[in-house]
Amino acid sequence: MVTGGAGFLGSHLCERLLVDGHDVLCVDNFFTGAKDNIAHLLESPHFELMRHDVTFPLYVEVDEIYNLACPASPIHYQYDPVQTTKTSVHGAINMLGLAKRVKAKILQASTSEVYGDPKVHPQTEDYWGHVNPIGIRSCYDEGKRCAETLFFDYHRQHKLRIKVARIFNTYGPRMHPNDGRVVSNFIMQALKNEPITIYGDGNQSRSFCYVDDLIEAFVRLMDTPDDFTGPTNLGNPGEFTVRELAEKVIALTNSKSKIVHQPLPNDDPKQRQPDIVLARERLGWQPTVPLEQGLSKTIAYFEDLIRRTTRCKNLMDEENNNEVAVRLNPSMSADSCREIS
Repeated sequence: MVTGGAGFLGSHLCERLLVDGHDVLCVDNFFTGAKDNIAHLLESPHFELMRHDVTFPLYVEVDEIYNLACPASPIHYQYDPVQTTKTSVHGAINMLGLAKRVKAKILQASTSEVYGDPKVHPQTEDYWGHVNPIGIRSCYDEGKRCAETLFFDYHRQHKLRIKVARIFNTYGPRMHPNDGRVVSNFIMQALKNEPITIYGDGNQSRSFCYVDDLIEAFVRLMDTPDDFTGPTNLGNPGEFTVRELAEKVIALTNSKSKIVHQPLPNDDPKQRQPDIVLARERLGWQPTVPLEQGLSKTIAYFEDLIRRTTRCKNLMDEENNNEVAVRLNPSMSADSCREIS
C-alpha cells in the first residue's frame, strides 16, 4: 500500500512496485495528488485506487506500507497548517495501527526538514536539528518530527518493523507546476519567459535528487533486514546554490527570463546537503542521475504539460463547457487544465 500514491513521489513508487511484480493499493485523498499521475496504471489488474484521507482509520489487508501521505511543498502545507499537522501525526498513528494489526512492514517518508535551518553541514542522521516550533513552516517540520517519534515508539513498544527515510530535495516529472518548489518554479517561469524569482541573494544551497534515484532508495530501504530501521538520509549530496540552479534552467530552456530577487521567507534553511554514508553502506545506494540530465527530463515533462493544457483550454474556450471540451478530445484532462491555470 502506498499512501499519497497519486502524488509526485507516490505515483512513481506505485509504478516501480508494479514493475517489480507487486499488487499495489494506491491510497490518496487528492488534496495535492492528481488522477493524471496514475491514470496509466488503472488498467493493470494488479493496481487498485482508493480515495481516502489517512487522518481517518483504514481497514485493509496489506504486507507492506509506504506512508507518503502529506503535502510537501510550502504553498500546499501552509494552506491548511492544522490539517498538515493532522496528516503527519494522525496519519502516522492510523498507519502504524494498521501495520500493527496486519503485521506489515511500514516505511515513513520523513524529510530533511526535520533538521530545520541546520547548524551542521552536511547533515548526518545523528544531528537533532535546529527547528522553529512556532514558525509558519512548523506544521510540516514538527509534524514530520512527531511522526518519526511515533514510528520509533511503536517499534520499541510493539516490535513493529519500521523504516524511516529522510528525503532531501527531489525533483522530476509529475511535480505539481504550482507547488512553489524551486525546481518547478524556475522551470515554469523559464518556459513562459517570465522573471525567475530567487528569494534572498541566491547563495543558499540545495541538493537535488532525481525521482528515479529516490524511488530506488525507497525499495532498497524497505528490503533491508528488520533490525535496520533508519532514519536514513536519501538525497543527492551534490550541492548547488539556488542561483546556479536558476542559471542552469535558463540555459537548458533557452529562456529569455531574467533573474529577480525577493526577500527570503522566514525559517528558510540556508544550507541543505545530505550525508549519505549510511545509505551507501546499508543500501548499497547512491544517486546516479546528474542534475542537467534530470532537469532536461523534467523540463520536457513541463513542456508537454503546457502544450496539453493549452490545447485543452482552447477547446474549453471554444465550447465554453468543460464537459463538452473533454468529450471532444478525451486525451485532454480537466485536471491538467486546472493545474496550469
